Amino acid sequence: MLRIDLSGKIAVVTGASGQLGRVMARTLARCGADVALHYFRHSEHAESLLEEFKSLGVRGLTVQADVTRPESIQAMQAAIVQTLGAPHILVNNAVIQYQPWTSVLEQPIADYESQFRSNVLQNVLMAKAFVPEMIRNRYGRVIAISTECVMQHLPGQSAYVSGKRGMDGVLRVLAEEIGPYQITVNQVAPGWTITERSRREGTQRQAAYESAVPLRRRGEDQEIANVVAFLASDLASYITGAYIPVCGGNVMPAI
Repeated sequence: MLRIDLSGKIAVVTGASGQLGRVMARTLARCGADVALHYFRHSEHAESLLEEFKSLGVRGLTVQADVTRPESIQAMQAAIVQTLGAPHILVNNAVIQYQPWTSVLEQPIADYESQFRSNVLQNVLMAKAFVPEMIRNRYGRVIAISTECVMQHLPGQSAYVSGKRGMDGVLRVLAEEIGPYQITVNQVAPGWTITERSRREGTQRQAAYESAVPLRRRGEDQEIANVVAFLASDLASYITGAYIPVCGGNVMPAI
C-alpha cells in the first residue's frame, strides 16, 4: 500500500497558526516531516502545535514574520536554516483577512493592495528566500493555497480574487523557470471548507452552498491537507504548474 513518507524532509508552512494552516502543518508532521510553523500574531496556536510534534518524534520551530516584508522573510529563512536546515517544502498559506467583501466600486483600495502583498509578494519573497537552496539541491516542492473563488468571479470578491489570480501568474512562470531543477510548483484551491471553528460553532452545514456542489457537501480541512501532503511527496514528482481544486467539483477547470 502506498503511503506518504516525508521523513527527512523539512517543511515551512506560512499561516500555520490559522485554522487550515494548523491542519496542514500537523499532517506534514504526521507524515514524518520536520515543520517550521510561521505565525504573524497568534503565537499561542503555533506553540501548541509545536508541543504536539514532540509526540510524533519530529522537529519543529515557531517563527514570527510578516510575509509581505522582504527583511522579515529573510530573518525567518535564517532562523529556520539555523535550527532545522534548508527546507525542501514550502506551503505558502498565509493571507491577510479583510471585511467586508463588497463591489469593485465600493472596495477600499487598501484591500487590493493588501491582497497583492499577501498573495503575490508572499510567493515572490518566499521563492527568493528558499528556492536558491532547492536549486542547488535539485529538489523542492512549492505549494501555494489558492481558492475556488478565482474561477467563480462572484460579486464582492474582486480584491481577494485579484490577489489570488496574480499569485497564479507568478507561480506558473516560476514552475517554468525552476522545473529544470526538479522543483515542482503547484496550487491547491479549497472550496468553502469546514474547519475547527465551523465544528465548534455548529456551522458545518450550509445548504445553499452544498446544493451547488456535485458531492453535495462541504470539504473538510483534513481533505485539503491530504492533497498538500501528496503534492509535497515524491508521489507527485511529475506534477507541476497545476491548479488543483479541492472543492467537491464546485469548479471544474476545462481544457
